[in-house]
Amino acid sequence: MKQTILIVDDEKSIVTLLKFNIEQAGFQTEVAFDGLAAIEKVKQQAFDLIVLDLMLPKMDGMEVCEYLRQNKIDTPILMLTAKDDESDKIAGLELGADDYLTKPFSPKEVIARINAILRRTRIGPAAHHRFIRIGDLTIFPERYEAEMHDRVLTFTRKEFELLHYLANHRGKVLSRDQLLSAVWNYDYAGDTRIVDVHVSHLREKIEPDTKRPMYLKTVRGLGYKMEGPS
Repeated sequence: MKQTILIVDDEKSIVTLLKFNIEQAGFQTEVAFDGLAAIEKVKQQAFDLIVLDLMLPKMDGMEVCEYLRQNKIDTPILMLTAKDDESDKIAGLELGADDYLTKPFSPKEVIARINAILRRTRIGPAAHHRFIRIGDLTIFPERYEAEMHDRVLTFTRKEFELLHYLANHRGKVLSRDQLLSAVWNYDYAGDTRIVDVHVSHLREKIEPDTKRPMYLKTVRGLGYKMEGPS
């Protein structure tokens, strides 16, 4: 069965261009021309990925992204925008977007980004393990959840992918650039702040004391590592 992509943009020429090229790449497509219509589409049908423009009528792309994540809809999102502002990029990623592409873009780059996101958002090499246990923390890769002291912890998709990657490399110091490349597929200098933000979010969920982390340690000048409590 073909994977289905939802294209959300109010410019019909861009929708036509994206629809043609995405379908040529072997996907099915649905379209929406404003944010409210996009949300209604997502309520009615499951999509494999959403190509979401930032500037939309009725409800902008940031609001759509925030609504989906707050309602536990973790469909991967490729956000499009005419703005080339780092603060917009960081804001979109913090809200749960999986990648970010600035207009103008080439159709080939859009397809490459879509394929990269879909590869990353599939469960990784450790999926055959039913769980990963580190101290009192138990991670369930297939459920995108973790438990601690019989309490279920929930995460955004990116938070979980970062946690899962760190757990799979337990005891190894990983630089911010390594984590950015592995989890966000970004190699651009200056974007590593998003890693720190997500590490902070993870600590709030898994650490008994965020000021004295037991699981997710900072290695000054190098990066982060996951280890069990001593």
